[in-house]
Amino acid sequence: MLIPIVMAGGSGSRLWPLSRKLFPKQFLPLVDDATMLQATLNRLEGLDIGKSITVCNEEHRFVVAEQLRRADELGTIILEPMGRNTAPALALTALVASQQHDDPLLLVLAADHVIEDNEVFQQAVINGSELAQQGKLVTFGVVPKTPHTGYGYIKQGSSVSDKAFVVDSFVEKPDQKTAEQYVNSGQYLWNSGMFIFKASQYLNALERFRPDILNACTKAIRHLENDLDFVRVDPDEFEKCADESIDYAVMEPLCALNQDDVVVVPLDAGWNDVGSWSSLFELAPKDEDGNHFKGDVIAENTKNTYVHASQRLVSTLGVENLIIVDTPDALLVADVRASQDVKKIVNKLKKSGRTEATIHREVYRPWGKYDSIDNGKRYQVKRITVKPGAKLSVQMHHHRAEHWIVVSGSAQVTNGEKNFLLTENESTYIPIGVIHALENPGKIPLELIEIQSGGYLGEDDIVRFEDIYGRADQKNMKEET
Repeated sequence: MLIPIVMAGGSGSRLWPLSRKLFPKQFLPLVDDATMLQATLNRLEGLDIGKSITVCNEEHRFVVAEQLRRADELGTIILEPMGRNTAPALALTALVASQQHDDPLLLVLAADHVIEDNEVFQQAVINGSELAQQGKLVTFGVVPKTPHTGYGYIKQGSSVSDKAFVVDSFVEKPDQKTAEQYVNSGQYLWNSGMFIFKASQYLNALERFRPDILNACTKAIRHLENDLDFVRVDPDEFEKCADESIDYAVMEPLCALNQDDVVVVPLDAGWNDVGSWSSLFELAPKDEDGNHFKGDVIAENTKNTYVHASQRLVSTLGVENLIIVDTPDALLVADVRASQDVKKIVNKLKKSGRTEATIHREVYRPWGKYDSIDNGKRYQVKRITVKPGAKLSVQMHHHRAEHWIVVSGSAQVTNGEKNFLLTENESTYIPIGVIHALENPGKIPLELIEIQSGGYLGEDDIVRFEDIYGRADQKNMKEET
């Protein structure tokens, strides 16, 4: 059985302001209508595979579940209590997959890669599967088009077949001159971070080289907790894991033994890790002036420029070689050649305590979403959308009152001791300290305006009493609604 393992962590800060800590690039439709997470599983259509296992962190759990559900790809979602890199994450998936199947093959994929030729990719997976069935640990090496300094490289050794090579060594990101030598030699491939191997082979390699990681992960899954769509592991045990990549923990030690246990399958399928705005620009279709425009854009005398207009008109005049990304609460204007440095802006935002580094103005929740459309010293206005059948937690606030006005749909409201139905153009006022709840009993989305007023309007001023999404009694309520 071939089980897709999707690694859905990461912050994607170089694609700010679209990609942010609580809604990073893997959850965005950057190339087509599917999000990158959905596209990762869509490209496996036609292969004989089992239900996927996705690994993500606590903050992204509801986004992951919703996107997989919409793509009809909802499998097992393992929540990492904290980030510990790929070696421990894959140990968890190998152990859980081994409980579900008899020594399955694991196809390890990143949720934020673009692959243009699915047919070539699937053939590489089939080729890799044959080798993995023989006990090999297989990685996929991308045939390089340019001497890229942002990727690690894999040096090919002797051929295993006409479709694969023994891995001679894994090489760190090189400088420009060294990268040129690698590409010109024809012996090196980009390290894609994708793998395929038997669960038992990976666990045996961990036991051989990093028994500490295997031991901690084995203890972490002894008491798995099923929570809605998610699987939780023991956080205290998992925290003991070293922060280690699969390359350092397993692949490189095996290669150093000069055996043929680790092999690489070359992949020439239009792979791109979309690590920056310039790389996304390279993928995008362009007009006769080398521009790519998305959204409402009017351009005059503009060349080699990427414009993403989210909600309003963006106009350009007499410019070239720019990246322009407009969102409701942040605007990025960058030289194409400097787009790799966007992370420096994000770091400054974090140091300043700016929320633009972390969340969008529009925030997704398991029950729907809200958009913070206005705020002042003692007030905040949100546009709230509640999905049919969804319900916000039963809660109260110590520092703010709320006024709800229904714009469309119907709202079942709990306001203190009262429980009643509101429809279009009706409203209710919830004083400070009053227990309240909101539910959409209808067949269409509920749209309402929420006006908050008070001395403190932070999202951590929530005391939950009941919650159908398992968020009641959380110690840290920050950025939850």
